[in-house]
Amino acid sequence: MTAHLTALAFDYGTKKIGVAVGQSITQTASPLAVVPARDGIPDWDIIEKLIKEWQPGAFIVGMPFNMDGSESAMTVRAQKFLQRLSGRFNIPCYS
Repeated sequence: MTAHLTALAFDYGTKKIGVAVGQSITQTASPLAVVPARDGIPDWDIIEKLIKEWQPGAFIVGMPFNMDGSESAMTVRAQKFLQRLSGRFNIPCYS
């Protein structure tokens, strides 16, 4: 029997954070919500509600890099968001 995984994916931004849900059984992802953020700090209550609803086995956070592949200030902020997400909800996080 193969395990089926649901993942929530985050597109980090300082004013809003896009959220999508993906499922391994269908191998698809769909847009789910836009979470408001204030200076990069999300509305954690909305994220918590999405987690309770979808019960993901993993999080994926997209990392914004410069065109040459180097890190930017946004990359550092997205990494910090990933760490907070993982620490707050104790769910594996990938980038």
